[in-house]
Amino acid sequence: MTRFILGALLLLAGPAAAQDFPNRPLRIISGSAAGGSNDFVARFFAEKIGNIFGQRIVVENRAGVNGVIGAEAVVNSPADGYTAFVCPMSTVTITPQLVGMTMPVDPGVDLGPIAMVGLSSYGLVVRAQSPYRNLADLIADARSRPGQITFASPGVGAAQHLGGELLKQMTGTQMEHVAFRGAAPAMVEILAGRVDFSLTNIADIARQVQGGDLRLLAIADETPSPIFPNAPRVSQTVPGFQVVGWFGLCARRDIPPAAMARWLTAIQQVLASGELRQRLSDGGITPLFEDTETFARRIAADRTNWRQIIQASNIRAE
Repeated sequence: MTRFILGALLLLAGPAAAQDFPNRPLRIISGSAAGGSNDFVARFFAEKIGNIFGQRIVVENRAGVNGVIGAEAVVNSPADGYTAFVCPMSTVTITPQLVGMTMPVDPGVDLGPIAMVGLSSYGLVVRAQSPYRNLADLIADARSRPGQITFASPGVGAAQHLGGELLKQMTGTQMEHVAFRGAAPAMVEILAGRVDFSLTNIADIARQVQGGDLRLLAIADETPSPIFPNAPRVSQTVPGFQVVGWFGLCARRDIPPAAMARWLTAIQQVLASGELRQRLSDGGITPLFEDTETFARRIAADRTNWRQIIQASNIRAE
């Protein structure tokens, strides 16, 4: 009888609890250190959704294993909807599929998508003093000097790494990958002329390009760039080539439906504001809302595409 009464009380309390969500501070976890596009997305949506919820949203940076450490923290959090995760493309679709990768969680499987919030373009850059004036120059040199052209990435299995591998596959060239511990040290080597190029996130190198330290040879997708609208596309030189990143918000798969609905509505509300969309664009993110089901289909398709590149290039975790 006691169990029956308790169960009935919980059922009655359920709708009221759903209406009250959220009634205390929340968290958005970023799987990267402070600074950079991942952290920018986390802090932007923490502020804007916090205003809609009428609650403070704290950003926690849990860097490591290309975002997997942050994803693990979300998986291990209570299933109450009070913790979300900025899920970037590489963390969700690439890193978990590397051969030899041992991880506590698979972000693409153990987390559930809430919504996609924007696209993040990649650009192929060289230092300003580079002899390469365009992408065709670089490819021609790579073909004439097999194995002597180098490209930088923030680590094995990063989107920057796989983008370079895809470029090699589609151009029939031999170029050497040089991995660094993060995007910043990779750019230091590009600027110093010790590495030839990098295919990297536009938002992370926009200032160096605008300041004349880096030369942007091409953008790797067809999305109109909010920062460099007139830049050439890699596909103009390498037909069919495309690498496009994205950011979304994810959470535990088993959060209450009412909490999921509140997050989804708030994200859509943020992205419906022209002023807020402009602020995202100024940060190098092209705003694009995809609901839960559409975002889930994108994740599944990208996991398949990247798996093929990983297998073709025999990329292993280090």
